[in-house]
Amino acid sequence: MNSEKSPTTGVIGLGSIGRGVAGALARAGLDLFVCDVRADATAEFADTARVAEAPSELGSSCDVIVVAVVDDEQVLSVLAGNRGALATASPGATVVVLSTISPATIRKLAELAGARGVEVLDCGVTGGPTAANEGSLVSMVGGEETAIERVRPVLEAFSSLVVHMGPLGSGLQAKLARNVVQYGSWLAAYEGQVLAEAAGIDLAKLAEVIRASDKMIGGASTLMFRRSVKPFAADDDRGLVSAMQAAASLAHKDVRAALELAEVLGASLPLAAMIETRADAIFGVGVDVTDPAHPSQRG
Repeated sequence: MNSEKSPTTGVIGLGSIGRGVAGALARAGLDLFVCDVRADATAEFADTARVAEAPSELGSSCDVIVVAVVDDEQVLSVLAGNRGALATASPGATVVVLSTISPATIRKLAELAGARGVEVLDCGVTGGPTAANEGSLVSMVGGEETAIERVRPVLEAFSSLVVHMGPLGSGLQAKLARNVVQYGSWLAAYEGQVLAEAAGIDLAKLAEVIRASDKMIGGASTLMFRRSVKPFAADDDRGLVSAMQAAASLAHKDVRAALELAEVLGASLPLAAMIETRADAIFGVGVDVTDPAHPSQRG
């Protein structure tokens, strides 16, 4: 095993993310192994990495084992069992799971790995295949700080930003939360297009306007500056609270106008209706009336 600062690293799974990660690690000059069930995927790395025929072969040779397969079943398949990387991994090795899998599977892997003296980190990544190919993924990592520092050269080789989110499982959970923001934003964009199309607006022109305005007012993360989603407290900055109250009031007015237009045009905007209902909570100046604990939700 390599005890120098740059660890010998293996990548299992050379799909849309793993291929880019492996390429970034190769460009960084790390001693690299790759493994994939597809011969055409590993052939690309014939000149920059050593090809392992099975995860167990890769596990015996690497300090850091990066897993970038599709789902829970595949993660368990390439790590556990007689042909899995954990069967041959040496004590002190670290497994970095990039796959979006369940917290239960991460815990199970940590137990299996711990029995061999191997540490597990869950690393949610965002940015997609383009960022992977450029070595500029954003990585959300869960696990022990010492383990993260030990593999930081590997993480930084394929990331533009590495954030330690907390204990084991936190990276995955942060990725899931980030996915909610992304898909929710796309749903909002879809409903905006539904309304615009019903009104006869050119959707390409709407997209042009939104992209330009987002550069000035920000996108989905604009309001993500508070430490809690609970309503502002009595001792919070009054100027900020007043600004948020005004913003919530404006949101109610604007969304109601959109809903009135949708009714006239016969367009369905269920998300917009929910925004109007929850606007005070969005801006931190009221409770979320859809919360099961809210009096309005009790039978």
